[in-house]
Amino acid sequence: MDTPAHDIEQLTGMVAGGVQIVLFTTGRGTPLGSPIAPVIKITGNRDTYLKMKDNMDMDVSRILEGKEKVSSAGKRIFEEVISVSSGKVTKAEKQAQRDFCIFKMNMNI
Repeated sequence: MDTPAHDIEQLTGMVAGGVQIVLFTTGRGTPLGSPIAPVIKITGNRDTYLKMKDNMDMDVSRILEGKEKVSSAGKRIFEEVISVSSGKVTKAEKQAQRDFCIFKMNMNI
């Protein structure tokens, strides 16, 4: 989906477009969530995960370390989506992160 680049605007755009569960990949660990749809935050940066365990739902850094296959991490992500779909609360929901922002287009071309 073509969304604005800013994380919160991007999240709002995806949800407005009909996304029911957001898989938000982050290296820096942007602490965000949506008031409308659950946000599963995934990082491939081990340091980010260790520093932000309260904000990150999943760590897939073992792929980069050669200790996990992409297919295995993909299966874990899929299983997390099923769990969240079945009522599991995400870290963003636990932290009451309810971010919302509407992108304003500059029409002065």
